[in-house]
Amino acid sequence: MSLKRSACLDIAGYYGGDTTMPNPGTIHGSHHLTFCVGGAQEDYDFHVRTLGLKSVKKTVLFDGEIPIYHLYYANRVGDASTILTSFPYRQAGWMGKRGTNQAKSINVAVPAESIGYWADRLKGAGIAVQQTERFGTERLEFAHPCGIPYQIVGERREDTREPYAGGDVPAEHAIRGAYGTTTSVREPDLMDEFLQDAFNCTPVASEGAHHQYEIQGDGHGRMLELVEEPDLPQGTWRFGEGTIHHHAFDVGSPENQLTVKDHIVGLGYTDVSDVKDRGYFFSVYLRTPGGALFELAYSTPQGFTIDESVEELGTHMCIPPHWEDRRAEISQLEPIDTVEDVKG
Repeated sequence: MSLKRSACLDIAGYYGGDTTMPNPGTIHGSHHLTFCVGGAQEDYDFHVRTLGLKSVKKTVLFDGEIPIYHLYYANRVGDASTILTSFPYRQAGWMGKRGTNQAKSINVAVPAESIGYWADRLKGAGIAVQQTERFGTERLEFAHPCGIPYQIVGERREDTREPYAGGDVPAEHAIRGAYGTTTSVREPDLMDEFLQDAFNCTPVASEGAHHQYEIQGDGHGRMLELVEEPDLPQGTWRFGEGTIHHHAFDVGSPENQLTVKDHIVGLGYTDVSDVKDRGYFFSVYLRTPGGALFELAYSTPQGFTIDESVEELGTHMCIPPHWEDRRAEISQLEPIDTVEDVKG
């Protein structure tokens, strides 16, 4: 199926000859990727002991009344675009269903010459791996223990992100951070229109049912991919084990966040939230026509060091202020055997 570009408005004619174009703001690239997993221990082991990321924050989910871990993995300081975050839902018993009209795959970047290293490492950890090539990149396809698809993508372009060198993965092979995500869609036309008009994406390539776009920003993790899967049932959008919850994008500042939000709403995509304080960043959420939940986020000046020093990142259980009076409940969450010494 070929994508159809939406018809463009004659802006000058529409505004009576005024050639001033709307300001779409700037989406720099990815900020973080968030997903709902099973057990906290298996999630920690997968990201830290297998993928070699650093545990930079242990806290609890801001939303709802059920205590749920919120675990963050990233590079040494938790730079934007290096962050993967999880909600372990097995203890609560909430299950999700993977399907179409839903984010499908977490895609992370490594240097292209490191694909062989990662193929050996994953197989050595007992993980089934399929080596593929798509859009001119070598990839390793595998799955999180809860079933969420992952891809390690061999990136040939320069990647200036600091790799985490504190684990047992050599820095030259370490995961750099987000490459992007793949979203499963019944049909791609409405998502194509959204990505180009609302998210300032440029179509890069199509290979059969697969379509690739690039955000025209200056950050990292700018590759968004769609895969047409019209025969799959609808995937769930709520919290639940085994599903990707959202892809967050870096908008840098509160002023730019408002500009991007106003631009998207002005196009008629009105399913957009108010700004939410997440402690380490501020977020706006929107449901895309392809079903994937997107987020517009900017980090606070302190970022993850607002409640831990750089040297201590990931070594405390950090409780959001509105959860402080429920520490006894939080202490009943599944204990996690960690590489780092967690102080409490």
